[in-house]
Amino acid sequence: MTALLGLDLTDRRVLVVGGGPVCARRATALLTEGARIRLVAPYLCEDLAALADVGAVDWQAREVTASDLDHVWLAHTATGDRAVDADVARWAEERRVWCVVASEATTGTARTPATAREGELVIGVVSEGAPDPGRVAAVRDSVAEHLRDGADLRRRRRVPGTPGHVVLVGGGPGAVDLLTLRARRALAEADVVVTDRLGPRSVLEQLSSSVEVIDVGKTPGHHPVPQHEINRILVEQAQRGRSVVRLKGGDPFVYGRGGEEVLACREAGVPVEVVPGISSALAVPAAAGIPLTHRGTVAAVHVVNGHDGLDESACVAMRDRSATVVVLMGVSALATMAAEALEHGADPQTPVAIVERGTTPTQRVTRGPLAEIAGLAREAGVRAPAIVVIGDVAAPGLLEPSADAMLVP
Repeated sequence: MTALLGLDLTDRRVLVVGGGPVCARRATALLTEGARIRLVAPYLCEDLAALADVGAVDWQAREVTASDLDHVWLAHTATGDRAVDADVARWAEERRVWCVVASEATTGTARTPATAREGELVIGVVSEGAPDPGRVAAVRDSVAEHLRDGADLRRRRRVPGTPGHVVLVGGGPGAVDLLTLRARRALAEADVVVTDRLGPRSVLEQLSSSVEVIDVGKTPGHHPVPQHEINRILVEQAQRGRSVVRLKGGDPFVYGRGGEEVLACREAGVPVEVVPGISSALAVPAAAGIPLTHRGTVAAVHVVNGHDGLDESACVAMRDRSATVVVLMGVSALATMAAEALEHGADPQTPVAIVERGTTPTQRVTRGPLAEIAGLAREAGVRAPAIVVIGDVAAPGLLEPSADAMLVP
């Protein structure tokens, strides 16, 4: 029977016998785990030679002997010579040293597992009897994918005794499967989640019932929890020794006031980190099939906050058609912005697209020329959250092949 054990090889000597690619891969992995490598082989492949040249391994340029097994914790042999590998395994067993024989797993006393790391977890899979590397790798990948997908959000992995801290998590534009892996790990370790109205709110249903959720969401013109109060909540919760996730829509540093929250934490001496998110300014147009840059059309992007109105650069970009203008939080100010752009010389026929609830099942796109878009939006009942894209890339059919192109054999 095979038992799985996690070995701490940090600063412990491991013998690697053989100079080929198999030993190179294993030596590299052992070095990552902190082991001190004694490498015995007459000749080395290029990768092992590079490790020896920088002193990462203690290379003995000769054939292996029984004394090489003295004072080591683990041995790994892959010489390509079955008789030599068998000798190494026998010498190791005489000294009660665990030994991996790469050429014949049943000969050694240990097997190298197929491994993957996910956060603080190390996944290891081995087979019994005849080696089955394909199945072992498939099982490892399946388990790792399960963890990466965040299926373990109800099984919190926070290390007990760690100090309180804040993690600003960019939740992306709304679809749960656009959360990053790092964002999911942060949520899995949270004691409390301070969440916005936007972003992937349905992920909250996957959290452990012991996680406290504090809703500080804002709607247009209605901010029940002002920013200074949000800052206070983050600091206070962390000072209580809790792991605090600030779940925000999009990216924390793109019109998300993430900088203010980081500053508040640092001023209070609270550790804080930022997990980037997929910004709605980039993701929502892409989800609607609108490329913000397109060769031969436009090569620059200008992002503005609709609450602040259009700046001079945005007006120039629309007038000269030198950049795509992307407006976040601009639905309520759409008529004012369109009028301002026209006053600055923008072409009334400039294409505009409004993407509501981007990346979600209820995504909707409303299009029209700049001079008419405000009226069309009113008729369609456009509501926030929405992203406004202004420029030639918003033209319908931009990515549709021309009739002539489709006739080319």
